[in-house]
Amino acid sequence: MTKANVLIVGSGIAALQLAVTLRTDLNVMVLTKSSLIKSNSHMAQGGVAASLGTDDSPTLHYQDTVEAGRYFNDPAAVQDLTREGPEIIEELIKGGCPFDRCETGEIKLGMEGAHSAKRIVHSGGDATGRILIEHLVSQLGRNISVQENMFVYELLKSKAGRCIGVKAKRTDGKSEVFYADHVVLATGGCGQLYTYTSNAESVTGDGVALAYLAGAELVDMEFIQFHPTLLYVDGKTRGLISEAVRGEGAKLVTAEGKRIMEGVHPLKDLAPRHVVSQKIYEYLKMGKQVYLDITCITNFTEQFPTVSALCRQAGVDLEIGKLPVAPGSHFLMGGVKTNSIGQTNIPGLYAIGEVACTGVHGANRLASNSLLEGMVYGKRLGAWLNEQPVESQIPSPVGRDYDQSKLFLLPDKTVLQQTMMDRAGIVRHHASLMMQKSWLESFQVEAWLDRSLDDCSPEELTKVFMLITAWLVTNAALSRTESRGGHFRSDYPVEDENWQNKRIAHKRKTIKDGRREQIKTALTT
Repeated sequence: MTKANVLIVGSGIAALQLAVTLRTDLNVMVLTKSSLIKSNSHMAQGGVAASLGTDDSPTLHYQDTVEAGRYFNDPAAVQDLTREGPEIIEELIKGGCPFDRCETGEIKLGMEGAHSAKRIVHSGGDATGRILIEHLVSQLGRNISVQENMFVYELLKSKAGRCIGVKAKRTDGKSEVFYADHVVLATGGCGQLYTYTSNAESVTGDGVALAYLAGAELVDMEFIQFHPTLLYVDGKTRGLISEAVRGEGAKLVTAEGKRIMEGVHPLKDLAPRHVVSQKIYEYLKMGKQVYLDITCITNFTEQFPTVSALCRQAGVDLEIGKLPVAPGSHFLMGGVKTNSIGQTNIPGLYAIGEVACTGVHGANRLASNSLLEGMVYGKRLGAWLNEQPVESQIPSPVGRDYDQSKLFLLPDKTVLQQTMMDRAGIVRHHASLMMQKSWLESFQVEAWLDRSLDDCSPEELTKVFMLITAWLVTNAALSRTESRGGHFRSDYPVEDENWQNKRIAHKRKTIKDGRREQIKTALTT
């Protein structure tokens, strides 16, 4: 039996910030599905939003965040996040993290879409995520052990309902059990549900599905942000082109040079991401390729080395100055419902980072608030756990009765991604969502909820979790009969004030005969 004081599932920015914040006398274990540095955080080209400029303030940052989130955010959570942003940056600077600076030696602040001031802190140009992750990894103490290629597929609970550990599977198919006083989900979102995505291959909605299976409450699963500018070559997306490129003046144009954002939004090419994504998608649906015109940016390869490398690998000539783009899934605003320190409704279970829904992002995340959120909540949960007493022993897990008499089919991963893109992606409609719901349920989703996963391979587990998460997203998208932020319904194309304060929650509950059911459209105010 392997036991830890704190068990962290995932290895992105939130997970690592938590790990380095915890007391050095605590036994901390990190389980990651792939390798320590293969995460969305490591791939992040954008920076960290923090109000450091003389013409900026946490209040302005707050206003931009709730405007981008379509006022669906939790005000208190946003206030805390924007207030703590500068402190996070100052701590990283004191710890030796190298941020980009101006010729005067001051921290260089960039502009991104939907921000009203320059407040984006970068490191290594567009390599901010990689450098932040490397910085945090260098600070991991001897009390922190990391197990790579470990696929967590079940949360273990005691008779009293407390989360006390996990089951995980190695790449060779062998299972292991890990126990802990505190279990933290930091698994990221669900970007790989879609054909076009900026997300790492490992980001398949695992944490969302794990939490739902264990009885945790999920909210806002309909709100998925599509990044407007992924490099798009030969019908495939090849990687992210950072929002900072448009922040430096790049324009979205057609092959003929027509600027597509003129007259669409006051901020034009720097409009909120859902607005820009929908406009590009409209052109692509008409068979018209959209390009990012970078001819106005001097020293592009020096400013954006990661984007430049992506273009060279994809055979795009930077000298021409037009990068073909398409929108793709980027960030999940919903997820496991938590309080201000990451606690879920299940004692002993926590969630931080993209897998969690704190109310910070509302219906649409403001650019560069994600790395900030991961660090703020990782630090906050770590500080709280440091004050908790160490448990002397862990209770035994409760066994579950499974019906293994039936064999269930699983969808082809590529087909699932394509159908989600077409029917539950950037533009949604009742008919297409119903078609997707029916298709997903043809694989007996609800039967999978009560089936043991012990005999599944890692590849099968990925499909199971993608199936469950796609089903939750589709159900939530069907329920919200309005358009808001990252959720756009062509049959309900405007925001409806009647939906302003209503959140769609998903939670399984036990009923009298011991079987389980899903609350599909519970509305909370």
